[in-house]
Parts: sequence; structure tokens; C-alpha cells
Amino acid sequence: MESILTTSLRTLIGFFLLLILTRILGKKQISQLTFFTYITGIALGSIAGDMVVHRDIKIIDGVTGLTLWAVLTLIMEYVSLKSAKARVLLDGEPSIIIKKGKIVEKAMSANKLNMDDLTMLLRLKDVFSVAEVDYAILEPNGQLSVLKKEEHVPTIRKDFNIQTTPRLYLPTELVVDGKAIPRNLAELNKSEAWLIDQLQIKGIDSMDEILYAELQSDGTIHIDKKE
Repeated sequence: MESILTTSLRTLIGFFLLLILTRILGKKQISQLTFFTYITGIALGSIAGDMVVHRDIKIIDGVTGLTLWAVLTLIMEYVSLKSAKARVLLDGEPSIIIKKGKIVEKAMSANKLNMDDLTMLLRLKDVFSVAEVDYAILEPNGQLSVLKKEEHVPTIRKDFNIQTTPRLYLPTELVVDGKAIPRNLAELNKSEAWLIDQLQIKGIDSMDEILYAELQSDGTIHIDKKE
């Protein structure tokens, strides 16, 4: 019984202290989750958990650890608020992933992104084709900001009495990093021989030349060559 009461007391203290400290740290911990704020959140939770579970850790030591970590976080946040260099050090800086419609391979590699990651991030922005993108910037919090090409900026077609044509295909990856995607070709009822023919029409003799190729909704193929 004494063990249950001790654990309950530790849990209550850890819970309310963690609640107070996270409120003091502010909404940035959630709304602008960067690498630093992510690690800070994990560390605070870990300290609180250890204080609850491990009896050899005195409650005062756990409270001190939590409070000191939160104070240090606030100090670093204040420093980053006043210093641009500190912000870059703590939070990182944006990286241009697509520039003027061209995928920047060095930026992809530096940020440990592959084409599957990039296309997923684009789809989260309701962009289903790389060909629609003029600029894409990977923000320090891991989100992708997308600027579409002018011709792909959405308009309300019915307001301009613009006729629409049916979409033939959902934009689909055909080649990634020099290799065809057999699964996608099968879903499109297309063969690799068809793909090779289409690439040769575009003047490309080998898939090794291609970083990314995508079937567009109108049946055309968008190709991004390797640098």
C-alpha cells in the first residue's frame, strides 16, 4: 500500500510540474516543432518518467532536473530570439529542394530526403505532380512550403466559363533514381518496353540519366534528369 501511495504521489508531482513547465515554455513546442524543441520535449518527458518510476531518484532531484532543463530551454529560446546565428544553430535553416522547377539533388542528399519522401510531402500540400512546382522549400520544422508555377495556380474555372477536360491518369512515378517502378507500371497497365519507347522519343537512351520521371494526368511524361 505504501508503494502505491508513493508512486501516486510521484506521478501527481511529475504530471502537474510537467504541465506547468510546458505551459511556460509556450506553444512553439507544438506549433513550430524543430529538432531542438523535439529533443527538449522528449528530455522533459524522460526526466518526469524517471522521477515517477525510479525510487532511487529523490523527488527533489527530479523536480530540480525538470525545472533546470526548462529554464535552460527558455534561455536558449531567448538567445535565438535575439541572435540570427543562434537561431540557425538551434533550429537550422530552410533548404530549397526544388528551384525553378528543377529538383536540387545536393539539397535532397543533405537533408536525407529520397523521392518517396519528397512526393509524400508534396501530396500533403495537395500537389500530385512535381511538374507543377516552381519552388519547394523544406522548413526547419520538416514541413514543405510549395510555390506552384503560374500556370498551375488554381482558379475557379466555372467563374471564367473555362471548359475542363477529364483527367486521364493520376500523376504517377515511373522512374526514380534511374530505376523503373514496376508496381506503378503494372497499375497503369503499361510495360517497361513502353516506358523505354517513351523515353527514347524524348531523346533519352538510358534510364540511368533520369533522377525522376512521372506520368502526368494528361498522359505526357515529366522528366527530371540527373545533374
